[in-house]
Amino acid sequence: MKFFLDQLPSEWDFFSSQPEYRAKQVSEWIFKRKVFCFSSMTNLPSELRKKLTENYQIRSLELIQEKQSQDGTRKFLWQLFDGHTIETVLIPSIDTREGARRLTLCVSTQVGCALRCGFCASGLFGFERNLSCGEIVEQILLCESTIKERISNIVFMGMGEPLLNYDQLIKSIRLISSPLGIGISPRKITISTSGVAPRIRKLANETLPFRLAVSLHATTDELRSKIMPINLKYPLSELIKSCEEFCSKRKQKITLEYILIAGFNDSLDDADRLAGIARSLRAKVNLIPYNRVGLFPWKSPERKELLCFLRWIENKGIEVSVRKERGRDIDGACGQLRLRYISKEKAS
Repeated sequence: MKFFLDQLPSEWDFFSSQPEYRAKQVSEWIFKRKVFCFSSMTNLPSELRKKLTENYQIRSLELIQEKQSQDGTRKFLWQLFDGHTIETVLIPSIDTREGARRLTLCVSTQVGCALRCGFCASGLFGFERNLSCGEIVEQILLCESTIKERISNIVFMGMGEPLLNYDQLIKSIRLISSPLGIGISPRKITISTSGVAPRIRKLANETLPFRLAVSLHATTDELRSKIMPINLKYPLSELIKSCEEFCSKRKQKITLEYILIAGFNDSLDDADRLAGIARSLRAKVNLIPYNRVGLFPWKSPERKELLCFLRWIENKGIEVSVRKERGRDIDGACGQLRLRYISKEKAS
């Protein structure tokens, strides 16, 4: 049986023999009303409902754990059809420019991660497989169905390296942004990458106006290679060149994500180099105080050091912000909830 959400509306060949409006009806049931059973789609002919039920399934994810933080952050642990687990994180906030409530969903693209960054729990059990387009999109649909609200922003910053699942990533963005899909503007979608330089160049040729965030986290090859093994394959010079190409082709600002780790990458020399890289790319900088993962030795700098780092970059004329720490009390860092679940399963 096929998974219905693995198809884009343009691939819904099943409806080729049906009136044109049938595809729109099914789309409204799934993406607007959050009805995931064809037999309940009462404005479809019974024969069509029967055939759809026989050939397709809509849902594949099962919610096995949910945690809610005191700050409103919610973390979902899903089980896939093959028993693997992934995480999705819902982050509510207020848009400071518009004053409106914003619901950002941090979405996973892989089961585990092959990059094994030295501060992230996602790769501690290694890489299992890529998620399909449907498994990516279903995270959004089920979260909307659970909270009874519409997601406003999508960030591909969950488990896995999005650009190592390139085809399914782009396909999912097309379904997320399609009027016959979820209908979220691609300008409200951000792809985060650890620095897969060739795929950044490939992204530059895509037509959808999504945003790009690059996880930099260090400003020298020596330091970056210690915590991000991908830097051994794509060192800073190559990464920066690929970002320059992306910015040149798309006329679009990127964001440099920078996790601040006390005593490792938080000196004023680091700040100076970070400002230089940001200036060369005309990029924004997003500083992220390290969210502690127990198996790693790192910790976040004190607030005084963080503000000193921030002001140094600001004084260089760079647009910079500090990401507010969210979900510390619910294993908010990427991969932590899954790590605890798998460890418990192995122990039992």
